[in-house]
Amino acid sequence: MRATRKDSTSSAANSGELDLIRHIRARAGQPSGAALRLGIGDDCALLRPRRGEELAVTTDLSIAGRHFRLDWHPPQSVGHRALARGLSDLAAMGARPIAAFLSLGLPRELTISAGGRPAWVDSFLDGLLQLAATHKTPLAGGDLSESPTALADIVLIGAVPRGKALLRSTARPGHSLYVTGTLGGAAADLARLAELQPRRIAKKLEADLAPHLYPQPRIVQGLWLVRHGAASAAIDISDGLSTDLAHLCQESDVAAEVDAALLPIHPAATLAQALNGGEDYELLFTAPANARSPRKIAGVPITRIGRIVPLRQNRPAITLLTLEGSQPLNPQGWQHFS
Repeated sequence: MRATRKDSTSSAANSGELDLIRHIRARAGQPSGAALRLGIGDDCALLRPRRGEELAVTTDLSIAGRHFRLDWHPPQSVGHRALARGLSDLAAMGARPIAAFLSLGLPRELTISAGGRPAWVDSFLDGLLQLAATHKTPLAGGDLSESPTALADIVLIGAVPRGKALLRSTARPGHSLYVTGTLGGAAADLARLAELQPRRIAKKLEADLAPHLYPQPRIVQGLWLVRHGAASAAIDISDGLSTDLAHLCQESDVAAEVDAALLPIHPAATLAQALNGGEDYELLFTAPANARSPRKIAGVPITRIGRIVPLRQNRPAITLLTLEGSQPLNPQGWQHFS
């Protein structure tokens, strides 16, 4: 993690920024694990994956007012969610995390403690580093800059056995369609969070809103699927089932049927939230029809929700099967610029 060069109108030195970099480095700790040889302190980190592995790289941007709100989301949640987004991408590829790189743009007031309370950035790091420790993902570097808007850009590096990564483009007609966990919980929580505003949520409510505030990336489940050759294609549900399944179908040049009666809907969610609500960060994957998928992987339920079918002209790419009959399931999840 390095300081960003100042423009000509800025001071030549900024001890606050340098102190914050030192503070983040101290909190991140020393590099651990054979894959990360050199972490924060030099111009680049050094990575060495195991023999027979290839690297998986993903990046996710979180911006105040778009992905989180400073007056709604506890800073611990913002840090957790920033890292969870990238970890979920690795999970969808079946990759094990090697290192994280964090670039932060922050208004100055978010770096200052006041009234005996820690600075916003410290609580942000609490959330991020706790999740990083859970998945043995060291913070290996990044960037830091003062910014009028709070933003966090996370880059995740993972490793997967060569030629074994789970892809979006390898689903085939006849394959079954599965999801991990439950769907719609994050969208239901966000709706409830909006109802609680403008007052800040009480600490005791954070656990009730965990699907939205503290989503759990399915790293262990993704690794299991690769290790057992149990999935033919995969994607994570970040933008909503309807949208992410459309991505998978488009990349694989197939269509899909989803049985509404089979969907594992979160107890607080509606069918619409389960279909279109984003940020569940569950895995959506396919497997040959004759494959035996477990009911749970590391305690997380696995549910068959439909099947992959051939793509045909004049038929919807995704069909929702209900008691009232079949209907097109159009992508209605999250899309930027739409």
